[in-house]
Amino acid sequence: MRRMSRAVLAALVLCLTSAGTLFGLSSASAAALTQVTNFGANPTNLRMYIYVPDTVAPQPALLVLTHYCGGSAGAIFNGNGRDYVTAADRYGYVIVIPEVTRTEKCFDVSTPAALRRDGGGDSTGVMAMVAWARQRHNVDPARIVVSGFSSGAMMTNVLAAQYPDVFAAGSAFSGVPAGCFATTNGSLWNSQCSGGQLIKTAQQWGDQARAMYPGYTGRRPRMQLWHGTTDTTLHYNNFGEEIKQWTNLHGLSQTPAFTDQPQSNWTRTRYGATSAQATVEGISISGVGHQLPMSGQLAYAITFLGLDGGGTPSPSPSPSASPTPGTGGALKGVGSGRCLDVSGNSQANGAPIQIWDCNGRANQQWTATAAGELRVYGGKCLDVTGAGTADGTAVTIWDCNGQNNQKWRLNADGSITAIGANKCLDVSGYGTANGSRVHIWSCHGGTNQKWTRA
Repeated sequence: MRRMSRAVLAALVLCLTSAGTLFGLSSASAAALTQVTNFGANPTNLRMYIYVPDTVAPQPALLVLTHYCGGSAGAIFNGNGRDYVTAADRYGYVIVIPEVTRTEKCFDVSTPAALRRDGGGDSTGVMAMVAWARQRHNVDPARIVVSGFSSGAMMTNVLAAQYPDVFAAGSAFSGVPAGCFATTNGSLWNSQCSGGQLIKTAQQWGDQARAMYPGYTGRRPRMQLWHGTTDTTLHYNNFGEEIKQWTNLHGLSQTPAFTDQPQSNWTRTRYGATSAQATVEGISISGVGHQLPMSGQLAYAITFLGLDGGGTPSPSPSPSASPTPGTGGALKGVGSGRCLDVSGNSQANGAPIQIWDCNGRANQQWTATAAGELRVYGGKCLDVTGAGTADGTAVTIWDCNGQNNQKWRLNADGSITAIGANKCLDVSGYGTANGSRVHIWSCHGGTNQKWTRA
């Protein structure tokens, strides 16, 4: 950013690298961050780095991870983005890290070329990296996501606005709305935006993003937004403006559908869906400046982005008649021929579980995770009500929380054991009709306790 003082740049680097080592690549794993050359169109001379874990999921997710001003691929890989790397080793997804080569090491989210789809700016080079990775690693096209910090958070918003047909979700830490940093004088720094003085209506922000890909009317990425209330580098006002933009793009009210405090100084608001993969989610961190992400925050982003939904990675799928950890899809009852189903397509905590004709809808799609969960809708878990252990205790869905009443063991004989209760997932009364309720019961080997992938 040509007009940005060295003092501000130094402050950015100091704040954003406090969580880890600034330079150098990890040697903890045989897998390594590797530079890729000749990856495609690269009008602004970005560098491409890729991390492919030792064991990759059969159809992995792809995370594009964008660094802060003054940063580098190695800095974010070993520093405050490290939790993304650890999770990639666990879940088998691929990470692409673009690296800026211009002097300030800040992404261009300001010039006209940068703010137009395929316009010849930094985003053009990033999308060439995405295309390269997709071709070589059998990437799941429905699980391409983006996350970034500070300048990278600005780029996260821009990429999601310009390529809504590519990205499924984004998570931006300390950013600004897409287009907020626009300039006309060649500078990459917009003091009015950084100072929180660009205040627009939700419609205006939405229109500014839509102008980056004119004529597009399809789905938009889910967006998670993080900001510290005392941020003076990219003023906290930008947090509210980002929420305006993304709620407008999704046609949502700016009134939250859900509000809570996951930690004492956090306020989390959700818009649209209320699950851990809400349509738009904002997390405001009280008393914190320009130093995100902080310890533990990327775990929330990993869940929001769906990067933990692929389960335990394996070099190739293992065929089995019984449900297999790491796979997703419908679970069909052997005795009934009907599928495990969230009643009424509800996403509310406490929604009961039943069996119903298999129909391929989202309320019948269950993913077995490496943590032992059975997830539906991305952020809801199959849950034994009240952590009960008695025969007949109801099974519902609830926000995933890691407790034992949401842990399940998928057995080779097709039964599914509730870990906390040591009892089996059971269709009440050997029922076979639509609407028959599901609960836990002492394991007995009956066909109403056996399940296969539909």
